[in-house]
Amino acid sequence: MYPEPARHAPHVGLVEVHQPTPIRPVITQHAAPMVPVQPGHVPAVASIVLPDGRVVTGYAMSPAQPEPLAIKPPVSRAAVNVALGGVGFLAVCGGLLLLTTFITALTALITQLITLAAVIFGGWIAVQVLGSRGHGGGTTVNIRKAVIKRNHFHS
Repeated sequence: MYPEPARHAPHVGLVEVHQPTPIRPVITQHAAPMVPVQPGHVPAVASIVLPDGRVVTGYAMSPAQPEPLAIKPPVSRAAVNVALGGVGFLAVCGGLLLLTTFITALTALITQLITLAAVIFGGWIAVQVLGSRGHGGGTTVNIRKAVIKRNHFHS
């Protein structure tokens, strides 16, 4: 299914080898260190001649000063964090209490509006059913055709 990998002979060619060239030490005639004059804002560069004749050049370093001890605050950071966390928790609880109060008041308002609508609509229905549509109320009797017998009306 797959072709066999082809085997090639290793490539033999010319290889160039580069050798580092050593730097010869600079030999100076005087043994005193050379200190060039620099402007005030740039640090001075110092050169020192070692006993074997090599010259070392670099910036002069002032001795390392230990960092001053940090002043401890009168209240620990943990106590401050706990206090801030407590204030945040109380703010969240207060907000939730106000939210639930608002939701409760809104629910009561909606309930009262629904009750008011039901009372108004129920009153309108009652007026329509029980109201007088040409009736004087109760049973209508045509007096001219009625026969009165023992205080009863018969038609």
